Amino acid sequence: MRMDYQPILDEIIRIVLKRPSEGVVASYIPELAKVSPDHFGIHLSCLNKGHYHVGDNHDGFSIQSISKVLSLTLAITKIGDKIWQRVGVEPSGDPFNSMVQLEYEQGIPRNPFINAGALVVADILCGELSNPKAEFLKFVRSLCDNDSIDFNHAVAHSERDFGYRNAALINLMRSFNNIQNPIDKVLDFYFHQSSIEMNCKDLANTFLLYANHGCLLHSGKRIITLSQSKRMNALMQTCGFYDEAGEFSFKVGLPGKSGVGGGIAAIHPGYYSVAVWSPPLNKKGNSSRGMEALELLTTKSGLSIF
Repeated sequence: MRMDYQPILDEIIRIVLKRPSEGVVASYIPELAKVSPDHFGIHLSCLNKGHYHVGDNHDGFSIQSISKVLSLTLAITKIGDKIWQRVGVEPSGDPFNSMVQLEYEQGIPRNPFINAGALVVADILCGELSNPKAEFLKFVRSLCDNDSIDFNHAVAHSERDFGYRNAALINLMRSFNNIQNPIDKVLDFYFHQSSIEMNCKDLANTFLLYANHGCLLHSGKRIITLSQSKRMNALMQTCGFYDEAGEFSFKVGLPGKSGVGGGIAAIHPGYYSVAVWSPPLNKKGNSSRGMEALELLTTKSGLSIF
């Protein structure tokens, strides 16, 4: 089915920008606090190769926790289902950087999209790759089909300088023997992974992999199996928005992943991927306008996975 999404996106930006902006730009990473709260962009990429966009869709931003989907994908290509021996698949119901469950559950993170889980995935990649940062960046560029994708080193260094809670999380997991590589090496990789900079078009194109059931649209190459793709999409649906995943499913009805840089990537399997960017975050750490825009998208198009 071919749909013209452009009138829908044009209407969404009129509605969203007419209302007062809610939320605040992330400030616990000082480099992110410098970003203007006024940015707003959407890019939607269809499997039939149609592209639709509005606003600041070509402006780059740090994708932050959206990168956790990409690092998990690479880890699965390396060790397959063995990954689930070290990280769970359940929603946490707690903030993304909480230490409480980790203590109770003996160093096994609830899922790979909270910080503790992503740190375990980073540890796996540090053990599997000879040059983790370079090889991860090459992998992301191949998914996006864009060799200009790069780390934002200023953001990575800002995260390193103020990443006290992540350091606490990884040391706690090390005490439970769920971290196997040097902590400084894993943290350095994790901070750089999170800093990757894309624009909405890049991000939407990257997430076509998950809309296309594990195959790259631009080359036809299979990256993950059909079963692995199904599980990735399920994890995005149930765990992709920290302790607001249920609200996102209820209002939007798409698998997706958010980041504290203000980005959200979401997919409708078999149809499209979409990326939204608006830096002000709600109290759960998700883009306020991004959530609203995606709710309007599925409502006005009449299409969601439900």
